[in-house]
Amino acid sequence: MSLRDLSRKSGLSMGALYSYFPGKEELRSMILHQGVAYTREVILGQADACSDPVERLEVAIVTHLYLTEVLRPWFYFAYMEASSLSRTEKRRAMEDELTTEQIFLDILTEGVTSGDLHCPDVELVAALIKAVLQDWYLKRWKYKRKGITVEDYARFVVGFVLSRLTGKP
Repeated sequence: MSLRDLSRKSGLSMGALYSYFPGKEELRSMILHQGVAYTREVILGQADACSDPVERLEVAIVTHLYLTEVLRPWFYFAYMEASSLSRTEKRRAMEDELTTEQIFLDILTEGVTSGDLHCPDVELVAALIKAVLQDWYLKRWKYKRKGITVEDYARFVVGFVLSRLTGKP
């Protein structure tokens, strides 16, 4: 979409758009980073309401999945746009992706420290959780074909992760 297309769709003049964004690259960058900030804020807002690290992990996973339902176009856009960014913006996008992974890493570390979670490599587990969550919104077609809902997927992912980390089925 060009800025001219955006002007027509939004009803804003080109002058108004250019007063906020010098160009398409800056607009794309702002959209990407606002989405990451919002995602982080919502996940932490929900997870931080829980004192138990096991419950925090469950809430963070489920919240992320439901956010991808509500903001699916943004999550897909963010993932797909990363390949067309400048070198500097690609680095920033990679750091942004690590932002949500860091949420899982922090919760896992807290759980291991408290003895509630048993995890030999919290960094790999945090990366694995992030990858499984991305699979939901990037390859949604395969789950839809099998009749798997977001509720089914959330229940499975939480059960799978927690059974490994707590030793409880």
